[in-house]
Amino acid sequence: MRTMRSSVLVFCGWMAALLLGSCATGEPNPTGFDADLASRLGADAYGMRTYVMVLLEAGEARAEDRSMTQELMDGHLANIARLADEGKMVLAGPFGSPSPYRGLFVFATDNLDTAQTWMNSDPAVQAGMLKGSFHPWYGSAALMETAHIHKRIEQTAP
Repeated sequence: MRTMRSSVLVFCGWMAALLLGSCATGEPNPTGFDADLASRLGADAYGMRTYVMVLLEAGEARAEDRSMTQELMDGHLANIARLADEGKMVLAGPFGSPSPYRGLFVFATDNLDTAQTWMNSDPAVQAGMLKGSFHPWYGSAALMETAHIHKRIEQTAP
């Protein structure tokens, strides 16, 4: 399990580096730095910021029946949409099989307690069907725009 967690974190760091290009030179960006956008997104000089990544796992509880499972899933998806609309949820999504993890949340905070509070608003977490491990993560501040872009490309909302 530790290997999978490390792989997920390495992959996410690799993706951020790929999206951003090399930040190691410390040279100014000649391609059109937007100070207002950087400030609005909470970006540092490298265009990065700290988030809290939550790796979701199955909790101890199980739904009693299929309708209860569907009700919890509907509430889970609605909660994700609400948190995204409020600018708190940056990314969310399930992992494919096989994986010891059910999904991923990335919250727009560097505070673990705040992220825990936001995660606890999820009905599937409240029911004990999901639990999470919390990890500070340094990634592109541009990810803050993901929810806005997603709304422009989704054909069906959850």
